[in-house]
Amino acid sequence: MTNKKSSNVVWHEGRVDRARREEVFRQKGATLWFTGLSGSGKSTLAFTLEHLLTDNGYKCYVLDGDNVRHGLNSNLGFSDADREENIRRVGEVSKLFADAGMIVLSSFISPFRRDRRLVRELHAAGDLPFIEVFMDTPLDICEDRDPKKLYEKARRGEIKNFTGIDSPYEVPEQSELVITPNTSPEHSARLIFNYLLDQHLLAGND
Repeated sequence: MTNKKSSNVVWHEGRVDRARREEVFRQKGATLWFTGLSGSGKSTLAFTLEHLLTDNGYKCYVLDGDNVRHGLNSNLGFSDADREENIRRVGEVSKLFADAGMIVLSSFISPFRRDRRLVRELHAAGDLPFIEVFMDTPLDICEDRDPKKLYEKARRGEIKNFTGIDSPYEVPEQSELVITPNTSPEHSARLIFNYLLDQHLLAGND
């Protein structure tokens, strides 16, 4: 899908800049991009981390793949072109949230490297942190979990273009964080929380 720029529009700078928002929020806006197969634990970890961040007074929001397709991207299917547009839109929304000073937890299969690279480049162009979190959960474990019974349907041919079955997943080459299935969501969330502290994206509680 072609990304066409609107004509005759100019970016309007507000009176409150990013530095001021970061000062008020005690954090820096950033996007954490959770990628991995269906059933790999992306959303579970994202929502667990959201609770941890919120309990410590930080501002965050989860953009979940299924949830976004109920509204913003309800007109998109699962062809390669529609998946590309799905990630492009979410990347732009994530960038806006991050610029607003929020910690954005974006949970999307996002199977293609080029699409994840595009989102990373969007953030880089805006001088915004982008942290890729790869859920390194093997296909057999994801199929065993299969909480939505999607793999069963894909194996029966009831779902086409299903990632891991008849559509590829391109493993990230340089993720900032890699999460394996032998780590609990709570422990993984704490690891990511500490990483955000180490990267000076959170102000700390001292």
